Amino acid sequence: MARFQKLDEFAFRSLMAASEVDQKFLGRFAKGTNNANPFLSAMLYKVLGLSVLLSRKLIRARRLRRLDTTRDTKSLQLYHHIIWLSREGLTILEEYILPMVDNYAFELFVLAHKLRASFYHIFVLFHNQPSIHQTAIPSFSPDSGKGKAPANRDSLRSSPPAINGVPIGNPGPLPPGLAPVSIPKPSANFLLPARNYIPDASTYFSYASDLADFNLSGSHPIRLSVKTEYAAYLYDCLHDAEASRKLAQAAIRDVYNAQEGMDDEMFEDAAELVRILGKMMRRGLKGSGGSSGSRSTGTTPQSTPRPGKRNGFENGVPKVPVTSNGRLS
Repeated sequence: MARFQKLDEFAFRSLMAASEVDQKFLGRFAKGTNNANPFLSAMLYKVLGLSVLLSRKLIRARRLRRLDTTRDTKSLQLYHHIIWLSREGLTILEEYILPMVDNYAFELFVLAHKLRASFYHIFVLFHNQPSIHQTAIPSFSPDSGKGKAPANRDSLRSSPPAINGVPIGNPGPLPPGLAPVSIPKPSANFLLPARNYIPDASTYFSYASDLADFNLSGSHPIRLSVKTEYAAYLYDCLHDAEASRKLAQAAIRDVYNAQEGMDDEMFEDAAELVRILGKMMRRGLKGSGGSSGSRSTGTTPQSTPRPGKRNGFENGVPKVPVTSNGRLS
């Protein structure tokens, strides 16, 4: 029995809030491209469906406390579903959507690259090797317990007394012709190789953040979605609380510097993400009381540049990153 790689409450809410914004805009873009590019529209609808299912699986995973990796349990099936949905979504995104979004709206261009970072974020949380959680699915070595009595939490004694020199529970030698059976441990490696996904996730989050800075206004919900999940990733996966707070603080500063208007629905989405970013600014600080967000501008990070155009990225946003491991396939 091992612990599930579990998100804390605040990290989970941050991820869900960003995901809801992404799904809203995915639906809009899928509908808007239906006439001009039916194939792209179909792929966007597929990613939207996978994203909705993945959100439901993550909600269920949030409620789990333990994962039995030795049996085919519902919790293990849930773990496999999360990895499979993320893998399929990333495959559709990289193979069909990303090559076609260059000629469409800036919002779709940024959202597609943000979704790629989000899928890698899931891999880091649930399938990274080495695990980002010290208590997540520890390995067990049969030799690690030699010379020590096994702990029995249900008894005051560490082990039952021996009878005729043979410990109780030891079946002794096996009958002739009966070889010991090794029970394989289920794993998600058949779905996706377990490796270190942190370098790829960090590269894609940084790139999506740069795209959002140069394409979208500071108050745009997609840009705030990028910043919110990126800040959560820095805190929960890289354990860099200072970088997470600075990113959240700069994002909020850009919101107040933005001059572009928005409709009521976009305003509500932006307000919710700003509220979460405000909590991220104080996350991990003892007795902050919100003071970190009220300091003078001399101690706050500089705001990012005004949105530009992709045609002028040669001297601004870097080229599409190429990771050392290449694509998922």
